[in-house]
Amino acid sequence: MKNFFLSLFLAAMFFVGGVAGALGSEKPAERIVSLGPVITEELYLLSSGDKLVGCTTWCRRPVAARSKAKVGNVQEINVEQVVALKPDIVLATVLTDPKAVAQLRAVGIRVVEVPNAKDFEGICQVFLTLGEITGKEEEARRIVDEARQKIKVLKQKLSGVPAVKVFVQVGANPLVTIGQESFVNDLIGSAGGVNIVKASGYVQYSREQVLLSDPDVMLISNMGFDGAKEKDSWRKFLSLKAVAANRIFIVDEYLLCSPTPVSFVETLSMVIHYLHPKAGI
Repeated sequence: MKNFFLSLFLAAMFFVGGVAGALGSEKPAERIVSLGPVITEELYLLSSGDKLVGCTTWCRRPVAARSKAKVGNVQEINVEQVVALKPDIVLATVLTDPKAVAQLRAVGIRVVEVPNAKDFEGICQVFLTLGEITGKEEEARRIVDEARQKIKVLKQKLSGVPAVKVFVQVGANPLVTIGQESFVNDLIGSAGGVNIVKASGYVQYSREQVLLSDPDVMLISNMGFDGAKEKDSWRKFLSLKAVAANRIFIVDEYLLCSPTPVSFVETLSMVIHYLHPKAGI
């Protein structure tokens, strides 16, 4: 799990672009293979789970996805198994083995490379593109519009609330965090926080740097390590504001690492509660 989520973050931090090969005169796909957990979850959000004929072993949300044929993990794909499923389209990610993508295209299978987004709006744009691919444009627009409206309302409730300093931990041994130009940073800012990490993307950090910045709140995601154990390890630093105020929280890795328009709103509401418990959200 550790390698998967760290790889996912790396891809999200450093890849920007459109959805390669997504648009055009292609008719809506009826048999889909998804090579990314968030793609799979979004297909179900678009009521297209019945079109999903295969996905990766990491595609665990929603529960229904677990019973679909497995074609590998997010990086290593069984090309023969994918071909045997006779998909109209394969939805790949920036982590998918390029050789596997080339092999699939060589036998005439349409492969669309779906990028990871850097902020909430980027998440929405990718989702809208999946709506086009599946013929669910109207449903996608409705979901995105509702998510945008909920984000707007949440931000309005934070008007005038002083920002608090936040540190997010996504790796241990070495200590890893997420900086600027990321959907995690967008999440923190939208929740009325300030990311203490000023570097961009995926960053190896030190406990000394955290101590110097002295965050008000710390968020720990279980990305292949024991979050509860890490939380306990921080508690020995009694001078930290987050420790003194008992404001260290563990966040589900799928919510933090694989956001859909819907789950981003859910996570934002939760993080606002952690950062501003008196805001009544």
